[in-house]
This record gives sequence, C-alpha cells and structure tokens, in this order.
Amino acid sequence: MTRPIDDEWRRWIAENLLLDVPPDALQAALVSHDFAAEDAAREVQAALASPYLLGSTRLRNRLRKREWMLSVYGTLNRLRANGGTVERREKLTHDEFFEQYYFQNRPVIITGTFDTWPARTKWSFDYFRERCGDCEVEVQFGREADANYEVNQPKLKRMMRFRDYVDLIERSGRTNDFYMTANNNSHNREALVDLWSDVEPIRAYLDAESPDKGFFWFGPTGTKTPFHHDLTNNFMAQVIGRKQVKLVPLCDTPHMYNHLHCYSQVDGSAVDFTRFPALQNAQLIECTLEPGDLLFLPIGWWHYVEGLDASVTMTFTNFLERNDFGRTYETYHEL
Repeated sequence: MTRPIDDEWRRWIAENLLLDVPPDALQAALVSHDFAAEDAAREVQAALASPYLLGSTRLRNRLRKREWMLSVYGTLNRLRANGGTVERREKLTHDEFFEQYYFQNRPVIITGTFDTWPARTKWSFDYFRERCGDCEVEVQFGREADANYEVNQPKLKRMMRFRDYVDLIERSGRTNDFYMTANNNSHNREALVDLWSDVEPIRAYLDAESPDKGFFWFGPTGTKTPFHHDLTNNFMAQVIGRKQVKLVPLCDTPHMYNHLHCYSQVDGSAVDFTRFPALQNAQLIECTLEPGDLLFLPIGWWHYVEGLDASVTMTFTNFLERNDFGRTYETYHEL
C-alpha cells in the first residue's frame, strides 16, 4: 500500500535538501517508507524547483559563511599556548580579569577571591540543619526518570523541609535524581536568606549593590547539569565538594547539535562521537573545581557539570560590566 505525501514529509524533504542530501537518496528513503516511486520523484523535483527552497538556500549560504568565520576563530584559539586548558590565576585584579577574560570570552579559574567568606568555614550539613533546618525549600525530584530533566525542570519541583533535604543528601549515594539548582532560586533565596549573610560580595568583579545576590546549588554526588549555554556571563564559586566541568567554546556551537533553545543533544557524561560525529570538530576542555575555586563561564560557552562529591556552589551574574545580552535573545524555540 502507498500513501500520500503530506506537509510534514515535504518539510523533511526540504530540510534534507538544505543539508545537501542527494535527491536520489531522498527518493529512495521515501520509497522505503511506502511512498510510490513516482510520487517521491515528483515531490523531490517540486521541492528543488520551489522559490521557497531557493530563498532558504540563500539564507543557508549566509549561515555557512558565519559558521566559517566562527571556525576560523576556533582554529586561532587552538593555536594559543594554553588554548586547550582553563587557566588558573591567583586573585586577578579587576583590570586583569575584565581585559584578559571577560571581554575576550575566555574561561578562567580564579583562586583566593572568596577565602574570607564565612561560608568557607561555617557551611556544613550540621550548620544547614541548625541555621535553616525548618525552612521550606524547593527541590527538583525525578530527574533520573526523565531524559529531558533540564528542559522539563518546572514539572519536577517539590517542597520539603531543608533539614529533610540535607538528611537525604547525607545518606544517599551517587545519584542525579534530586538537586537544588538556580532554577529553584526564586523561592529558595528567600527561604534560605540566613545563609546569604555568609556570602560576601566579590567586589573586584561583581556589583555589590545589585539586587541579584547569587544562586544556591546543593546536591549529592553524581548530580548533572547537561550540556547547555547560558545567556549571561557567569561565575561558579565552589564552596563545598568538587565538580567536573566540560566546556566547549562559543565558536564551536555549529558542532554541538543544538536543536532547541540553549540545549545540546550531546550527553556530557558519555560523549558519543559515533552518534554525534560533528562533535569531533569542537574543542572539548575539562577542568575540576575544588573548594575555593571561582570559575568564570563566558556567555555562550557550552558546559556540562557533574558533582564528584556532595557539593554546594554559588553562582553569580551581577558583574560590574555589561551582562544583559539575554535581552536580545529570541531563539527559545526549535532550531
């Protein structure tokens, strides 16, 4: 039995022609899906002659030009002596940080910048229970049962006492099933306000007068944040435990299989070059954050994060220089 070719299949034909799949291969694929050979040939030829496809081809060529320019930038970045690593620097000055890293869209780990925080010596499971144990907090649960847990995180929220969450982390093994992240911060910043007095502004880089006082991340060993890019520049201040971070530069976005908003289809915990061959063209950089490390994550850089221990991280976006680039971002939809 043959069947008619509908608009969804016509979209498929057009998309694959724009990806330079040979017309004969498309016709054969359509026939293998029970479309008549003459119908398949007619639809492919109609697509090739369509002024809509010709217009899309011109737009595709413009995008390819931009991708080539990004690839040049990426190649030049690899030629740098330390291009394949995240540099570690001790107490960078304001000018050193902004001129050498912030404005150049380069990551860096800065040490010695928040050693005086009371959080560095006070924060522990017992301290959390004593200071905020009865507070109601918001946590994500059911992450391991949902392959798209980051996209679907609004559906995974649960309220519980903070002391019960601390107890759960303390007795759990390696798991990504539950995690308190920045996405829970609108509630938790108020619920855990007593902890914020233990976090002092990093005045060399951040605006101490900003109402944005940071984001609180707390989870067990094994928590994962899948490959994505942010719409702002970010600081990750590692307070308790260690985290592994995998980074891919902004200029390698064409190789990151980014089909929705800021998310990648690549599993950072088990990178599969067979399934995602274009990823071999991207520069993959890894680093480990230790307690006391401050990682600068430049805007647009792809990153995957995994907790090597039960960990607490504070993140910040209130930089002294412009960081409102998300205002002009519009591609939240399928790409």
